[in-house]
Amino acid sequence: MTAPVFVVEQLPGGAEFVLDGPEGRHAVSVKRLHAGEEVVLTDGRGRWAEGVVRAVEGKDRLLITDLEPVYEEPVPSPRITVVQALPKGDRGEVAVETMTETGIDAIVPWQASRCITQWKGDRGLKSLAKWRSTAREAGKQSRRVRFPEVTEAMTTKQVAALLAAADFAGVLHEDREHASRALAAAELPDRGSIVLVVGPEGGVSPQELAVFAEAGAPAYRLGPSVLRTSTAGTAAAALLMGRTGRWG
Repeated sequence: MTAPVFVVEQLPGGAEFVLDGPEGRHAVSVKRLHAGEEVVLTDGRGRWAEGVVRAVEGKDRLLITDLEPVYEEPVPSPRITVVQALPKGDRGEVAVETMTETGIDAIVPWQASRCITQWKGDRGLKSLAKWRSTAREAGKQSRRVRFPEVTEAMTTKQVAALLAAADFAGVLHEDREHASRALAAAELPDRGSIVLVVGPEGGVSPQELAVFAEAGAPAYRLGPSVLRTSTAGTAAAALLMGRTGRWG
C-alpha cells in the first residue's frame, strides 16, 4: 500500500516537520500511524516530499523526518476540465469525489437552465466550499499531489467562452439524433486543454446546445446507456485519460 498523503500549506524547508492541527489529528487518531511508517506531505499544487514518522506526540502531532528532497510533479497534459451541471442533493459531491479520483484537473460548476439546484447567496458559498473540500479529501485518498481546481460557478455564457478557448471541446448528450459523434472516436489533442460539458438530469437545453456548438463544442455520445449526471463525467474522464495516454 502506498504511503498516506497529508496536506500542508507549504512544504518544509528542512528535513524535519511537525504535522499538527486537523491533519495531525487525522494521522494519529484515524490513520493511527506509528513511528517508522512512511508518509507523503504535499501542498496539493504538485509539490511533495516523502518522510518517515519519527515520533507520535499526543493525539494530534507527528514529528516527521527525512523530508528531503522536495519533488514537483509536472503539470499534466493535456489538461482535462469537466463542466458539471449542478445535481440535486449530495450527487454533486459524488461527482467531484469520483472525478478527482479519476484524475481530472479542473471542475467547473455550471448553473444550467434545467438545474433544479440553485447556488445563490450563502447556500452557493457553502456548496462551493463543500465541493472544494470534497476535492481535497478525494485527492488525499487517491494519493494525488496535484488536486483539481474547483472554480466558482459559471453561467452558460462563461462556459461558452471556456469552450471556445479549448483545444478540444464537447458536450455529452445521450440522444443519437443530437450526438452523432462518439467520444471514443473523437480526435483528441496531445497537449493543450480538453473541456467537456456534463448536463443536468433534465438534459442540456436546445438553446444551450446551440450556444456551445457555436463556441466549437459539438455534442458527443458516451455509450449505449444513459448515465446520471453524477457519473457521466467520471466515465468520460476515464475514457479521456486512457485515450490521451495519461493512464499509460
